[in-house]
Amino acid sequence: MFYHIFYTLCNINLFQYITFRAGCAILTSLIITFFIAPIIIRYLKKYKIGQTVRDDGPKTHQVKSGTTTMGGIIIILSLLCSTVLWARLDNNFILWLITATVYFGMIGFVDDYLKLVKKNPKGLSAKKKLLFQSIFAILVIIYLYFYPTNTEYATSLNIPYLKTTFIEMSFLYFILIFLVIVGSSNAVNLTDGLDGLAIGNIIIAAATLAVFSYLIGHSHISSYLKVPYVAGAGEISVFLTALLGAGLGFLWYNSYPAEIFMGDTGSLCLGGLLGLSAVFIKQELILFILGGIFVAEALSVMIQVSVFKRTKKRVFRMAPLHHHFELGGLAETKVTTRFWIVGIILAIIAIASLKLR
Repeated sequence: MFYHIFYTLCNINLFQYITFRAGCAILTSLIITFFIAPIIIRYLKKYKIGQTVRDDGPKTHQVKSGTTTMGGIIIILSLLCSTVLWARLDNNFILWLITATVYFGMIGFVDDYLKLVKKNPKGLSAKKKLLFQSIFAILVIIYLYFYPTNTEYATSLNIPYLKTTFIEMSFLYFILIFLVIVGSSNAVNLTDGLDGLAIGNIIIAAATLAVFSYLIGHSHISSYLKVPYVAGAGEISVFLTALLGAGLGFLWYNSYPAEIFMGDTGSLCLGGLLGLSAVFIKQELILFILGGIFVAEALSVMIQVSVFKRTKKRVFRMAPLHHHFELGGLAETKVTTRFWIVGIILAIIAIASLKLR
């Protein structure tokens, strides 16, 4: 909005710079989060919207029972407000990301509402969640089929660390897009099990993807770095920095001991946004590296379920993976901090791909 008012109408050049607007987006979403979080937390506490803890989980988690949840509302509101204020609203990527925020947020909200308000322990069934996630992913695929972000590499997969190496995947590329968006949404959802764990790694991933988006959206820099240029992708960095600020603000209240959890309202939404951003800038494999924590958490669940069905034996003490380490004797805060450290290392490895080509 400010871009259109101050640059388009008033010709104030400062507002044309993505770096300026990205910095302002961080501060704006952070301030909004600090302002609305106490209000929303009090409201949710008033109506007793509290977390239900699994009986078969770590015993130390029983103290979390009743902790306010659905905090994803805080992140979504601050993210949307900051994006509308600082991003270009004539950018198709921004319009898609705003739509995705609302859409995935609603899926998570309905799931939380059914579980916490309607007292339906199953919430929205896994099949229904997958159905709604799939519908959005298919719409993105249709859009990218007609309007590829890079026409030269429309259905090609960029291989990190290898100079100008692409694999032409044809229709399989669209299946990959589907898996990235739906998989990211569910992987972050599975990671959200310890105070600050999911949001900390989301902050790391959002910051890293913001760097990629800015560089890939700059024709000269992308040419120098030999990454596929995506016109308009720089604007995605404004959205991701808004997410970064909202995440930092939420972590203030979600750090141990958490005052509020994000719930499915936040985790399903934020995971989907990371996946969609990576697809738009054609860095699907970088997301796999960058989001290694999310990948490991999802794989631990898949392995545990698959092996247990066949052998009735467990590979991990408990899945997702963070519970395995907790039951092994590590304190919750130590597990969270170490997962953050791994996330930062993976982010460095991902960014290194820009020069190791």
